[in-house]
Amino acid sequence: MPKVFKSEAKQKAVYESYDHILAEWDVAYEELVIEGTYGKTHLIKTGNPDHIPVLLFHGVGDNSAMMWIYNIKDLSKEFYVIAVDAIGGAGKSQPNENYSKGFDQVIWMEELLDTLNIDKVYAIGVSYGCYLVQLFKCKLPNRFEKIVGLAGGPSVEGYKTNNLRKMLIFLPEALFPTPKNVVKLLKKLSGDDGVSFIRKPALVAHWHILLKSFRNASMMVHKTSSISKSDFKISREEGLFMLGDQDRLSYYPESIEAFEELKLNYMVIPGAGHSINHEQPALINSEIVRFLTQ
Repeated sequence: MPKVFKSEAKQKAVYESYDHILAEWDVAYEELVIEGTYGKTHLIKTGNPDHIPVLLFHGVGDNSAMMWIYNIKDLSKEFYVIAVDAIGGAGKSQPNENYSKGFDQVIWMEELLDTLNIDKVYAIGVSYGCYLVQLFKCKLPNRFEKIVGLAGGPSVEGYKTNNLRKMLIFLPEALFPTPKNVVKLLKKLSGDDGVSFIRKPALVAHWHILLKSFRNASMMVHKTSSISKSDFKISREEGLFMLGDQDRLSYYPESIEAFEELKLNYMVIPGAGHSINHEQPALINSEIVRFLTQ
């Protein structure tokens, strides 16, 4: 079985910290696990099941508990929310042997929806999650109706993403995750100097544990191949993108050029960094609700 964390002790520490973060969500929720072709996927459900179902997808190196802490209360008032821990990611999902042999995100998602007995959904994704919601909208258009992508650009062939430049932003702090370096990295990635994390000590502590404990190679099975132009069909009514003008990972000339040329529905949020939904939750939450309910 593929190893997600560096040791069982480190996995235990992550899970305990994860639960501490969940306790700060301040909503009623239910955790469940769905077993499929690639392993066990951990989900968190909250909100009224009679409302529109909305799937939430986090980024690489984080998880549902920390990603949605500032958004879940507002979103769960309007929607039936299902937060998904990426299989192979730094949450509670657990991959099996099939995962390493050839993981297909679309097959994984179809199995989840079928098991949940959900035909059509809306979806919100941050960073790598922004890629996922685009992929699912284009590959499963009859099941994904509306999407919101945060802290990410269009994942379409022909546009530069410069993944090497993005990786270098995390260095050297991510290689040496001391408490001091964790704060330095947060400030580097944020538009608010890391305040949205620092004001919740449990968040900083959790990310510190993840940086020390998570095996990044575990998520490398997730491919982020660009979507072909012929397959990329997301209308302005079907997709909303939001990114911050201080986002060193996602805000750059080629990204804005792609949004414009593809005539996508996008907003640039002044002062926001990569952790856009943490830094300006009131604005992000209201725009999500407005778009998904209009």
